Amino acid sequence: MQSVNKTVFLLVSLAPIFLLLSCSSEREPADVVVRHDSIGTPQNDAVGKRFQETTRQTPTAVKSAVELSEKYARLSEEAAVLRQKHHESVARNKQLKDQVVALETELQQTQTELGQANSLLIEMRIELNRWKTDILGFRDEMRDAETAQLETLLRILKVLGGHVDPESARAGNTGDVGSAVASMHRPDRP
Repeated sequence: MQSVNKTVFLLVSLAPIFLLLSCSSEREPADVVVRHDSIGTPQNDAVGKRFQETTRQTPTAVKSAVELSEKYARLSEEAAVLRQKHHESVARNKQLKDQVVALETELQQTQTELGQANSLLIEMRIELNRWKTDILGFRDEMRDAETAQLETLLRILKVLGGHVDPESARAGNTGDVGSAVASMHRPDRP
């Protein structure tokens, strides 16, 4: 619609020019009287032709005006398409900028959470290593305490009248009190 309006405007504005050109070409040339005695030098043919109008220019002017109006319409349409593409690109660019801002905020939050998770993981690993060291360190103490308990139980059984097999006594000499206690017989029991 805009290109049609522009074409019509161009044709309307060029119409007076065409009318002026057509009016001047239909008139009969006026007789010009030139005195040769007033002009001392002969005139160049190019200077004389420069002011003469030819009838061939009228179709060329109309034709060129039509071509120019067609070219103008085509360029106007291309400009409209380019403007539309520009507006779409600007909108897409704004959308991408908004998305980048949101993603940067999310990235900063994620990096903060990742740093906190890493520090928590390091603390938990330190605590686990400390716990392992404590448990493994007390293992020998726990064995010594169990051995003392078993020796005490062996003495209690002897006091109560139990006897120790020679085989279990050997185990008791080697330090395996648990097997010695397990092999003890009670004479009163069936």
